[in-house]
Amino acid sequence: MNIKEIGEIRRHIRRDRSNMTAIYGCYVNENKEIISEFRQSTGLMSENEAEKYFGLLRRALSGTIGKNLIDITFQTAQVAGSEEHKRLMDLRASGLQDAPLRQAFYEKVIESVSLGQNYLILLGCDNYDVPFRGRDGEGSADRSEDTYTFLLCAVCPVKQTKPALQYIPQEKQFHDGGITNVAAAPELGFLFPAFDDRATNLYNALFYTRSAQDSHEAFVQSIFNTPIPRPAAEQKRSFEALLGGALEEECSLDVVQTVHDQLCQRIELHKQSRVPQTLTVSKDEVKDVLSACGVSQPHVAKFGIDYDEAFGFEAELHPKNIIDPSHIDIRTPDVSIRVAPDRSDLIETRVIGGVKYILIHADEDVEVNGVSIRIGKEAPSTV
Repeated sequence: MNIKEIGEIRRHIRRDRSNMTAIYGCYVNENKEIISEFRQSTGLMSENEAEKYFGLLRRALSGTIGKNLIDITFQTAQVAGSEEHKRLMDLRASGLQDAPLRQAFYEKVIESVSLGQNYLILLGCDNYDVPFRGRDGEGSADRSEDTYTFLLCAVCPVKQTKPALQYIPQEKQFHDGGITNVAAAPELGFLFPAFDDRATNLYNALFYTRSAQDSHEAFVQSIFNTPIPRPAAEQKRSFEALLGGALEEECSLDVVQTVHDQLCQRIELHKQSRVPQTLTVSKDEVKDVLSACGVSQPHVAKFGIDYDEAFGFEAELHPKNIIDPSHIDIRTPDVSIRVAPDRSDLIETRVIGGVKYILIHADEDVEVNGVSIRIGKEAPSTV
């Protein structure tokens, strides 16, 4: 799914637009015991309560594609008759009204999720009449050529608030409000089936994880039984280690800066183009950048081999998963330097008198601990 398709479904997940008649929930404690199950009619909810429920479900469609929102692809054999795909299809076909099916799903979630605290499983099933959209991109709400029926799941940690004084209007006084349990933003969730090319795609789902550090592999295995890319943070560490390990002595500041700059440029051009398709970068594209930097062919070839071992043969990566476009980090054991990506030219490395230095151009204002300092004039050279 691309960003426009995700946004279209997100905008639909509102009480005044959705066809969701009920939201189902299962409250689980940290010992994996079910505290309660419930069905909340959306028509009987107050406006504020409905917004809270729909807001939590919408959050399972938020974040960055490739980092928080990850495509799940089922194999053809799974779609044809696997247990995991059939479970999702049956839940969808029943509109979540089959209690034994819901119970079986809750059990699969509970056996695979460990948040170290109580949590809430929210489930909704909706029918979206997809508005017709012509070649010119203009839509018509009065015309619909397809109905997209989907499941939306959000797994939300339940946190205890600290006791606080609360105002009691009837008594016009403040009293101890005690501890309350509050459903927080979802830690993980999913949309099934995918909404690709603005149509139902039973071969895909969209998985959500709040943290780029954790892809919740046990949950994905239990619910989808399919591989998932490594967490974005792990991809970044692997890519950084890959560059250093493959290029060895040729891994210079200029090479790393150039790779970073090239990827940043692609991200910016993709943003300006407003193309809805997700931007990815291939192994060969990175190899071309390395070759243009003057890296020798043996090292470029080793990078290609190590890339396939680290990420999979011919895998394509999301650029924002392997670099941080907001800055460049330079670190030694004792010093950290953060540089704006468009000013990497201010940094250079040099060997002076046999000692390695990182040099920073400092012609403009310089502050240390918030204090503006002056850098003295160049000392006169001695003969």
